[in-house]
Amino acid sequence: MPLPSEIYAVLEDIVGREYISAEPSILDSYAWMRANELRTKDRSGFFIRPEAVVLPGSSEEVQAIIRTCNRFKIKCKAFSTGWIVPAQPSVSGVISMDLRRLNRILEIDEKNMFAVIEPYVIGAQLQAEVMKLGLNCHIIGAGGGCSPLAAATSFIGNGADGIFMGYSSETLLAFEWVLPNGDILRTGSLGAGFGWSCGEGPGPSLRGIARGIMGASGAIGVFTKCAVKLAPWPGPAEINVEGTVPAYRTKLPDNFRAYTIAMPSWKAYADVCYKIYDAEIGYIIHRQFSMLGEDLSTAFFTLYMDPTKSLDDLEEFTQDPKIQRLADELRHYSFQIILAGMTLRDIDYQEKVLDQILGEVGGHRVADMSDPEKAQFVFLYLLKLHCKNLNHVYAGGKAQYFRPDGSPDYSVEYAPFMIELLRKHQQKGLLVKTGGDSLMSTISAIGGGGDFHLEQFVSYNLNDMESIEAARELAEEARKIAAEKMPGSSAALAGLTQDAMLAAIAASAQPIRYHWQWKIRQMLDPNGVGESAGYPTLKELPKL
Repeated sequence: MPLPSEIYAVLEDIVGREYISAEPSILDSYAWMRANELRTKDRSGFFIRPEAVVLPGSSEEVQAIIRTCNRFKIKCKAFSTGWIVPAQPSVSGVISMDLRRLNRILEIDEKNMFAVIEPYVIGAQLQAEVMKLGLNCHIIGAGGGCSPLAAATSFIGNGADGIFMGYSSETLLAFEWVLPNGDILRTGSLGAGFGWSCGEGPGPSLRGIARGIMGASGAIGVFTKCAVKLAPWPGPAEINVEGTVPAYRTKLPDNFRAYTIAMPSWKAYADVCYKIYDAEIGYIIHRQFSMLGEDLSTAFFTLYMDPTKSLDDLEEFTQDPKIQRLADELRHYSFQIILAGMTLRDIDYQEKVLDQILGEVGGHRVADMSDPEKAQFVFLYLLKLHCKNLNHVYAGGKAQYFRPDGSPDYSVEYAPFMIELLRKHQQKGLLVKTGGDSLMSTISAIGGGGDFHLEQFVSYNLNDMESIEAARELAEEARKIAAEKMPGSSAALAGLTQDAMLAAIAASAQPIRYHWQWKIRQMLDPNGVGESAGYPTLKELPKL
């Protein structure tokens, strides 16, 4: 249903003719998203077309748009860099608010180690600026092209550097929030007129309401500015990058090391994580390249480093005996670690600690991955996460599922099952045969160690209906098992309709928390302006 001309005219008055559109071709570009083909009936990748797209240029314009939506009782959903499906409307009758015009770094406080940013500032942009001052910023696993504000305020927030820099919610300080009723809320020290340094008080913290652990995905208003914590950066002010896409590399500073370490079992894998937490070493730790598949990851890794090669050369790489031996050495129980010493004595100490830990669990540094060129590639890739589009190299389609989050022991318990499940479905011949282990692993999402997870990836042919359907079947089987083993978890709720999701959370161990979410939602959004699919709530408690 087209947006009524009266509403369109009001929104046009707010942002100007250049920054609003209801043209079908424009709206379709906002209706497409990667992996949407797994949830659309025609497997097209095009989901729900918004009623209009509006691009505000200030907090005041955002507020005026939200107030207009309240006046006319229509829904609105904001997004910034829009990496995945929750950035889109999931119901009809929604206006998409594209925040790309709000793209400024407003302040960098070198002394107090924070930056104030708008929604369309990306991680790579912020990192480049703060590194000049001896600082660094948290970049989520989705990569340097994504919005730190969105991660801090609205959606998940884990990444490879979490052990040193923290989960995105840990980095969030004061923020400016246009509530769904049109009011503007400024938290903590900002609300008291004392700047951006503190997001807490007066009274209880609002971070639990604003984002909790997962974030509301744009369902409860718009975050127009926020301050994020920064971390020390003991490296050079500017990174001298060599090579060409994707074979970028840079020389490691003398106080940095980039290793891939391998363990003999999943138990040893979990044990080494606990020991690293306790020892308080590691700047970046991640199981990154294994997500390309145990049988193909080393071939792809080598392919990435040679800009003269292409995907046509993949088979040649997989048949190379040296690459095959490396694949066997890395299979299942390996991950990457970047050590950063604040001094040369510090990096020497961290290396000795790592060697002692590996000796205790029976692990080792993978010698071939310590080759200077490979170490340089690993270092730059994990530092900047600049080529995350390489996740989608096989056949265009890639999705993840069944992500057990928790302690290392808890998560690795599911690893053998996840590997066998993927291998079983690959044998049907409709999915890319990467091997059963395409598990990416965030070793620590939170500062200091903890919130480990494994995330299984499946690759499928984006242009083949049978292949898409095979990926759906795999994801649905994984979801059913997650519902049995982890009821109420995000893995158990993935891909469900709104009614099925509400039924699942009503049957979870603590349905009352979703009821309190509904009460909060009603307080903040009495007119239902926010899109509820990203923020499941229970209006009534189930009868026990």
